[in-house]
Amino acid sequence: MKTYNYIAIVLVLLLSLGQELKSDVIKISVEGGISPATTLFIKNSIQYAEDRKAEALIIQLNTPGGLLDATRDIVQEIMGANVPVVVWIAPSGARAGSAGVFITLAAHIAAMAPGTNIGAAHPVGMGGEKIDSTMNEKITNDAAAFIRSIAHERNKNIDWAERTVRESISATEKESLLAGAIDFIAPNLDSLLTLIDGYEVKIASGTKIISTKGKKVVEKQMTWRESLLFWLANPNIAYILLMIGIYGLLFEFWSPGAMFPGILGAILLMIALYALQMLPLNYAGIGLILIAIILFILEIKVVSYGLLTIAGILSLAIGSIMLIDAPNEIMDISMNLIITVVIITTLLFLVLIVFGIKAQTRRAVTGDLALIGLRGIAMTDISPAQKGQVKVSGEIWSAVSDEEIMEGEEIVVQNVQNFVLKVRKYIA
Repeated sequence: MKTYNYIAIVLVLLLSLGQELKSDVIKISVEGGISPATTLFIKNSIQYAEDRKAEALIIQLNTPGGLLDATRDIVQEIMGANVPVVVWIAPSGARAGSAGVFITLAAHIAAMAPGTNIGAAHPVGMGGEKIDSTMNEKITNDAAAFIRSIAHERNKNIDWAERTVRESISATEKESLLAGAIDFIAPNLDSLLTLIDGYEVKIASGTKIISTKGKKVVEKQMTWRESLLFWLANPNIAYILLMIGIYGLLFEFWSPGAMFPGILGAILLMIALYALQMLPLNYAGIGLILIAIILFILEIKVVSYGLLTIAGILSLAIGSIMLIDAPNEIMDISMNLIITVVIITTLLFLVLIVFGIKAQTRRAVTGDLALIGLRGIAMTDISPAQKGQVKVSGEIWSAVSDEEIMEGEEIVVQNVQNFVLKVRKYIA
């Protein structure tokens, strides 16, 4: 009986393994800007689909665009995939702008939902403006050649593809289908599965006829690591972490020995720098923020009555605006966030300046310096040539003066040096 039990267990395990590796259809959703985090997610999803011998990998796409380097990596992954990759621009209202055009054309099958659009793939520079002159021509020619090669490989309309780069044209789903830029219009997932059933595609290892009839669609979610990278790739998140890290270090300089703010600040600063390296950084912006930090530290150590703080705030504001060399609005740091950070920083250092000025003007309350400004009585005659004694706060002190003071006259302490008071006559 035990032998039969073992055989049954093995059969169950084999059946479970077969269920795990059966050829289902894998689906993922890609939304937002195209970044290195997007590349990792799509690369891992292709590998996941290949390992499970999936019939196809469907990428539901909705993006305004993103980084060209990340786009090239994604196109390379799709071109080299051993599983059919279907890019479906959905739901209604979605778009595949800029980088999304390259990714859609690279797919083995391209489809769009009704009410979607695709196009406007012209390269742009910092802040979204078009790049000027010779550099503009070089980058545009490179992008045009890239998209032509993709369209040629996938038997798509090469002229239309090139116009999306050179003329920034956009098209609806119906216009794209008529132009030969996509293969299908699919209003929903079920219709898409029906349309691609029996479709023959060329994958890296040869040709494959897709069979979706009776297949289950498995929605693949991001792993915790992929989700974390997507979260960190948000320029606003990276900027917030950067500023909190800076505040933590500044608080440690202001109050040495606090430990926790400094440690937390250093950790968040390292995470922020890791996040920023996934984004298109402008090193001039980084430089201005570093200058701002130095000016803030100097303000903490040497009170300049606000001059260093004003210079630091200006440097921080300009550096924050320049920090991300964004190809489109999705990769920009929110101007509202920058303004909020600058206001908080201004208020923080106004408080520090006020406390600093008060500390400098406040009379000492302990030690010898606490005697300065106090009144007392001359116990003996005092002159520039003769040291005498005075009584201040109930104590007898040796005293000197630059003027004649008679015994019994009221005096005021001007300075203390080596336990000897320098005094003058008190004038009411």
